[in-house]
Amino acid sequence: MKVLVAGANGTTGRLLIQYLKEDGHEAYGMVRKEEQKTKIEGLGGIPVLADLTKDVGHTVKGMDAVIFAAGSGSSTGSDQTTAVDRDGAINLVKATENLGIKKFVMLSAISADDPSQGSGPMEHYLKMKLEADEYLQGTELDYTIVRPGGLTNEEGTSKIKVGKKVDRDSIPRADVAKTMIAALEEPNAYHKTFEMVSGDTQIEDALKSL
Repeated sequence: MKVLVAGANGTTGRLLIQYLKEDGHEAYGMVRKEEQKTKIEGLGGIPVLADLTKDVGHTVKGMDAVIFAAGSGSSTGSDQTTAVDRDGAINLVKATENLGIKKFVMLSAISADDPSQGSGPMEHYLKMKLEADEYLQGTELDYTIVRPGGLTNEEGTSKIKVGKKVDRDSIPRADVAKTMIAALEEPNAYHKTFEMVSGDTQIEDALKSL
């Protein structure tokens, strides 16, 4: 399967490229800067140069699936959060639809369905995530929206807890990446939006239980 990863230079994005390659997929990593290409190649991926806030049609051409794992980052202002986390995500969804690609996996955030749980910049971030999620939910794509708890860089366990709502907790980025990849080929995960944290259920079993 040819899979495009938007946000491939981020911590979770790099894990996605690595695991996709290990699972036998062709991993294409979208990056904004020329100098970021070598990092994607080093992970076994194929770099694609693009800016989410501009035309991204060329990045999805020929793909079988698209994963959105981009984020504006904690050091940017609200304008960048809007531009990347909402508008950039919607821009990529539209390009995916236009080219007839069916599978789209979105990396969202826990509590995105209730932005008031955040304060200041976090509330705005959750609101932008929610609006992007809602746009995707309104399409005919076979979407999966993953809303993880606090992301850590600990070693993954491949055991998670999923649900429409789960208690706020943490989860290794590795397990989030593996869950997103597993969702590509698990029909029960299609047209589903769920929160996830570390738990006791194997990823594949957790997706089948949604």
